[in-house]
Amino acid sequence: MKLPAELQAPSGRDTGSSQISASGERQLFVDALRGFALFGILIVNINAFATPYYGSGVADPHESAASGNFFPYLISLLFETKFYLLFSFLFGYSFTLQVQSAERADKPILPRLLRRQTALWVIGFAHAVLLFHGDILTTYALLGIVLWALRRCRETVLLRLAVGLVIATALFWLGVGILTALDPAQPDEAAAHAAAGAALRAYRGTPTTVVAQHLRDLAQMWVITGLMQAPTALAMFICGLVAGQRRLFAQVAHLRPELRRVLFAGIVIGLPGSALYAYGSVNLMGSAWEVLALSVDLLTSPLLAGAYVAAFLLLCQTPGGRVLAGLLAPAGRTALSNYIAQSLVCAVIFHAWGFRLIGSIPPHALFWLTFAIFAAQLILSHLWMGRFAYGPLEWLLRMVTYFQLLPLRRSHRHEGGQRGSIAR
Repeated sequence: MKLPAELQAPSGRDTGSSQISASGERQLFVDALRGFALFGILIVNINAFATPYYGSGVADPHESAASGNFFPYLISLLFETKFYLLFSFLFGYSFTLQVQSAERADKPILPRLLRRQTALWVIGFAHAVLLFHGDILTTYALLGIVLWALRRCRETVLLRLAVGLVIATALFWLGVGILTALDPAQPDEAAAHAAAGAALRAYRGTPTTVVAQHLRDLAQMWVITGLMQAPTALAMFICGLVAGQRRLFAQVAHLRPELRRVLFAGIVIGLPGSALYAYGSVNLMGSAWEVLALSVDLLTSPLLAGAYVAAFLLLCQTPGGRVLAGLLAPAGRTALSNYIAQSLVCAVIFHAWGFRLIGSIPPHALFWLTFAIFAAQLILSHLWMGRFAYGPLEWLLRMVTYFQLLPLRRSHRHEGGQRGSIAR
């Protein structure tokens, strides 16, 4: 699952310009990384739309017969539990820039932040009820307030807190796995299949039955959100906060040795932990071993997410990487709108809002469908940002933040330059 770092300020820079300022280039890296994260979020979330068995603890019998385990294993290995961490890191990084901008302008940020977080929570709640019960925006809205309270803590305290949150979360799920292994009762697969069948009928029924199913699913999501995603997301918020205070993206060219070390740690530690998780989630589904593998992954996945950041920043130092960054950046500038749009498209494809194809598309076809949807988002984001200053939901959120009507179309001051931060 996943989340957008929608509290960032879009740059408004003309990506077609041959003259890129240093600050514009830094913003390009942030936007492009956010666009990359959007793809990872989609590739995970679309599976939750496509089958009622996702997260049920039992395998989808149609899925296994259709194409084997390669694509589920690939998604578990490289995407699940990683990309919401990447979004969380970017949220924390952008938050720092907003606070610094407000302090330079001598403007109070707390009232604006509270309005923005409240609006974000409302958008997230509507998203969860109508489109996707796996929404992360409501969690981000609440954790953003926590991050505000932590912003003046010393760096060493912040980093220890982040590490402690990750370790505590991993230990909690390790304990759950051990208790599950000691429990002689076997998982009730019949009940899981019955629940999946009921969900399938609801999602293929009517919009009313879809909403009712979302509400039932939300009642169970608090375990995953409160005991896994929220603490690890907060840990990455904090890491992003520290990275913003250190102005990481302003020093990419000077941090290549450090970035290579982060990349090495992600490959040597993060990737094996993720491989163990992938094996457990695909081959040991519903068993105590799956939970134990999850606990390992929760401990190591921040390293793999960090490796993604490091690899992307190193790639952006090459000519080909800059071209890729230019392709991804407009989608990253409209991350909130694109995140909601992904759910809307998936809801139309799979649920009673449209074609009711849930349970009908095998994993290999789903994988390529993800690429098609994201390619369309890249094209539309380029077209939109060529004419408008913000994405539609970013514009709405910005007006709530400032509590005033703001123009949506580009003005001359947006051309070739940076927009102000939301805190300004």
